[in-house]
Amino acid sequence: MQMKRSRPTPHPQRVALHNEIHARPPEAMSAPLAISHMVMVGDAQEREASRAHVAALLRDHHLPQPDAQSTHIRMDLGAFRVRWELHTEFVTWSFSRPIEADGFGEREPVTALDAVPNEWLGQLPGQCLASMHLWVLPTQALGSNSLVKHVLNEETLVASTVADGHGEVYTDFAIHADGFSRMVLLAGSIAPRRLGRLVQRLLEIDTYRMAALLGLPAAREAASVLAFAERELAELAGAIRVAGRHEEPQLLDRLTKLAGQVESQYAGTHSRFSASSAYFELVDRRIADIAESRLAGLQTIGEFMDRRLSPARATCEWATRRQDALSQRVSRISNLLRTRVEIEQQQSSQALLAAMNTRQGLQLKLQATVEGLSVAAITYYTVGLVSYLAKGAQGLGWPWSAESTAAVAIPVVAFAVWWSLRRLHSKVFND
Repeated sequence: MQMKRSRPTPHPQRVALHNEIHARPPEAMSAPLAISHMVMVGDAQEREASRAHVAALLRDHHLPQPDAQSTHIRMDLGAFRVRWELHTEFVTWSFSRPIEADGFGEREPVTALDAVPNEWLGQLPGQCLASMHLWVLPTQALGSNSLVKHVLNEETLVASTVADGHGEVYTDFAIHADGFSRMVLLAGSIAPRRLGRLVQRLLEIDTYRMAALLGLPAAREAASVLAFAERELAELAGAIRVAGRHEEPQLLDRLTKLAGQVESQYAGTHSRFSASSAYFELVDRRIADIAESRLAGLQTIGEFMDRRLSPARATCEWATRRQDALSQRVSRISNLLRTRVEIEQQQSSQALLAAMNTRQGLQLKLQATVEGLSVAAITYYTVGLVSYLAKGAQGLGWPWSAESTAAVAIPVVAFAVWWSLRRLHSKVFND
């Protein structure tokens, strides 16, 4: 009997993290095939609504409902297959169905969307960012003239061999009358599993290309804001150099408002620029994954993307660097102005302390004068009491007159009062 071995306590995220490498796996595909791919951008509510939308499609076809936490669904609905993927900023829909390769290129080819319910398709949540029709054909017998005549535009034709020369891909990166761009893949001898990976990479190139370009309008809009902020900062820097003490609070207020404007604009666009940078990198990786090489006389996808996307990528990167540099300059000038204000405040404080010391010295001198008068006053009243006491004591045999007694008592009383005040001062100061 085999003893059951105990197992260590699993991490709560172990299964989810392990299955992450199997997320969104490619499907095995065989030519001929028509694929329609759509990218729908929307907020969190619209992206979540897309889950209910695909659930409604599956329910209409009496298929199991998707899990509430799933981010990837693919299902065969008979007339077509649907693939739904939930991403951070968008949702992708891919529809595919087999087609007849005979006559392709001689007439307008059929698409996968022709089999999708039109009413349901028109209610897709979000806004369409990218859409593409992709046809996968089994052989390389199709001539490029047929492609250009009925599928693609000759002026912008881009083509290359892919999958280490086992297939060819043609596209024009143009939006046609139906609102979709187009691509034709001649599968050649590519195995079904590898063909599925290749198709997924080609669709992702178009998806991530458009997602990356979302940062371009933000970069152009940021340019005008940055230009104004840079001019304002230059004016403030010149004003600070020649400003007087009374002008510094107003300059500090203007600089604080400018810093708030720059940081607000930075916070509003930083995530967009970061996302665009990540999408540009994904485009580069997907182009490398398709392992393309040149077809005679035509640009490759990599060359086309590098030439056409480089200005947009540089604009987004330039906007990011410009924001960082401006933020640092505003911070430096703010620190400089605050340091200047603090130094002047310290100088004012020192002058105030010196005035307080002078005032305290005058108060001490005045106090000493008042104390002298106090000794004389106390002595006067005390000697008066002694005089009255001497007058009363004469009836009891006191030998001196009141005037003589008062005269003798004056120095004694004055010294006693003075000595008492000195002792009091000494005790106070020691404490």
